[in-house]
Amino acid sequence: MPVTLSGSCRCGAVSFTVASHAPVPYQRCYCSICRKTGGGGGYAVNISAISDTLSVEGEAALGTYRAEIEGEVSKGERRYCTRCATALWLFDPRWPELLHPFASAIDSALPVPPSLVHLMLDFKPDWVIAEVGPEGETYARYPEKSLEAWHREKGLWVD
Repeated sequence: MPVTLSGSCRCGAVSFTVASHAPVPYQRCYCSICRKTGGGGGYAVNISAISDTLSVEGEAALGTYRAEIEGEVSKGERRYCTRCATALWLFDPRWPELLHPFASAIDSALPVPPSLVHLMLDFKPDWVIAEVGPEGETYARYPEKSLEAWHREKGLWVD
């Protein structure tokens, strides 16, 4: 049975629940979009969830940001609170079954990751220190291993 995660924005205008098979916040993304829209530490942490389980209160306060990347508008929809600017989740219609809430917006207790994956390091600014650790993995761009594969490999997938 997937884990139900509860999240909200800072001001309380938006709250949500979503189910996840992969609730471990192990992946730090250093791309300029994640870093600048939701990552105060120089990165953002996304969790994998099941999109059709999303339940939202306060939809009137939701905004959508679609980044422009090299002259093209991204299909990825970053949702945020229009009142307090909290980054809430990312949805991409190319993978309609998935939703990626930002770990920083989750109010439920989350598992401590056994190791970290640092991705999109080609875009990390010099002032940010990627604290990789002995079990950590690093990638210049995206790893070939999916969120699901990582969770399964570590025995952390929740059926």
